[in-house]
Amino acid sequence: MKLRVAAAGVLLSAAFLQPIQPAHAAVPAGGRTPAHVPADADAAMSAFVATFWDPAKKYFYTNSDRQIHEHAHGPENGRYTDFWWEAQLWELVMDAYQRTGSATYRRMIDDVYAGFLAYYPTFENDFNDDLGWWALASARAYEITGNTTYLDRARSLFDRIWAEQDSTYGGGIWWQNNTRNQKNVATNAPAVLTATKLYTATGDASYLTRARSLFDWIKANLQESGHVYDHLEGSGTLVKWDFTYNFGTYISAAAALNKVTGTASYLADARAAADWATANLTNGGTVLHEGVNDGGGFKARLIRGLNTLVTEHGQRQYLPFLQRNATQAWQHRRTSDNLVGPDWSAPAPGTYLQSLTAAAAVSTLQIVQPDGNAGLQPENGVYEAENARPSGIGAESSQPGFSGRGYLAGWNTSGQTLTFHVNVASAGAHQLRFRYAAGAGDATRRVLVNGAQVAAGQPFASTGGWGTWNTSVLGVNLARGYNTIQLEMGSNFLNLDRLDITR
Repeated sequence: MKLRVAAAGVLLSAAFLQPIQPAHAAVPAGGRTPAHVPADADAAMSAFVATFWDPAKKYFYTNSDRQIHEHAHGPENGRYTDFWWEAQLWELVMDAYQRTGSATYRRMIDDVYAGFLAYYPTFENDFNDDLGWWALASARAYEITGNTTYLDRARSLFDRIWAEQDSTYGGGIWWQNNTRNQKNVATNAPAVLTATKLYTATGDASYLTRARSLFDWIKANLQESGHVYDHLEGSGTLVKWDFTYNFGTYISAAAALNKVTGTASYLADARAAADWATANLTNGGTVLHEGVNDGGGFKARLIRGLNTLVTEHGQRQYLPFLQRNATQAWQHRRTSDNLVGPDWSAPAPGTYLQSLTAAAAVSTLQIVQPDGNAGLQPENGVYEAENARPSGIGAESSQPGFSGRGYLAGWNTSGQTLTFHVNVASAGAHQLRFRYAAGAGDATRRVLVNGAQVAAGQPFASTGGWGTWNTSVLGVNLARGYNTIQLEMGSNFLNLDRLDITR
C-alpha cells in the first residue's frame, strides 16, 4: 500500500483523501428500502464478479468501465488491479466461498492465484506490506482448501518479510526493503496475523514467538489506549494518521493471538481498538469515507476485524454496528449495476467505480450476519466535522475541549467548503446544532441543504478564544433518508467541531 498523505495541523483524517467522482444524486423519496439479507450478499457478489472479473485473464479489473484511469499501477498499464488490491479481492472470493460453499467461488480461489502468478511469477515487490497481504491471503487459502501450495507460499513470503525486521525503533519490520524509511502498522499487524496462522498450520513455535514480539512492538510504539497510529519514521517520529484499516489489522492481530494463546490481555487490546474506532471513525455511526484509490478499501479491514471479535470471540456488542453498516452500504448502491461507492452515507456516484472501493461493501455483506432489516438506516445524529467532507479546510486537535478526534480549522478563504452527508429517519423540521469556536470575533457561514440555500449568513458569535466552544442553531427541513448539508465561507475565521441534528 503506497498511499501516503501530508499532515494538516496536528491531526490528519483519512476523510481528507478527496474522491475522483463527481457529486451524486439523492435517493428518490419513496424509493427502495433494501434489506441486509442473504439474497443481498448473493446479488452484491454476482454484480461485483460480472463487473470486475476477467475469466480469460483470471484477474480483476481496476475500474468498473474496464478502462485505465487513476491508480494505474497494476498489470497492462493499470487496466488490472495492482499487487495489494488483488490480494484483498482474493480474500473477497474466499469470503463468498465460505458463506455459500459454491463450487464457482471455490474454483475462483485457485483461478485468482493462477492469474496473479501469470503477471507476478516471483512476487517481485519492494514493499513488505504488499507482500504481507499475499502472505496473509495465502495462509487463509490454505486453511480453506488444504492446498499446501498456498501454505508454502505463505511461509516463503513471510520469511522474506521477516528478513526486514531489525532493532531500529526497538523492533518491527520495515515498510520498504531498500529505502527503509518507516515502520508501520500496515506491514507489521498483518504479519502478526499471518504468523499466528502459520503457527496453527505447522505447529512451529517460532511463528508464535515472532507474532508475539511483533504485536508487543506495535502495542508499545504505534498505539495508545486503543488509538492506533500509522508509523514511525526518521529518528523515531510518530506519525499519528488515523486509518480504519490500521485499526482493523491491529484488532485482527490481537484477536488472533488471543485465540491461539488464551491470553486475556490480547482480547482486551482488540476491544480497546474496536471501541476507539467505532466511537471516532464514523459519520453519524456509518464508517467514515476515506476517499478512493487505496483509501476506498480501508474500511473492509476494520469490518473484518470487528466481525472476528463477534464471530470468534463472543463480542456481540459490535454486531449492531456491523449490521447497520452492511445495510447502510447496500442501501446506497446504485441501481444500474448494484455497486456501492466509497461513502456508505451517500448514494454511489454514477461514474466508474474502482474494484477495491466496491469490494469493501461486498465483503461486508458476505461476512456480517444478516439481520433482515428492510428499512431505512438513519444515523445517530452526531457528525464530527473532521469526519465530514471538507474542501480546502485543514484539521487540528491542539485546542482543548473538542469532541471526537479534533476539529476543522484554518477556515477563512473563499472557496473553502464543508459538506455533511446525513441520513435521517423522517422528513420535516430538524435543528442543525453547529459546535464551534470563533476566537477572532463574530463569523458567518452560508448554509445549503440539498443544494438550496437556507441561510445566507448563519451567525457564529465570537467565543472570545479558540479553546472556548459555543453552539449555533439553525432550523431546517430535511428529507427522509439522505441529505447534504454544506457550509461555505462567509466572514472571519471559524473552527468547527461537530454538527448535531435533532428533531
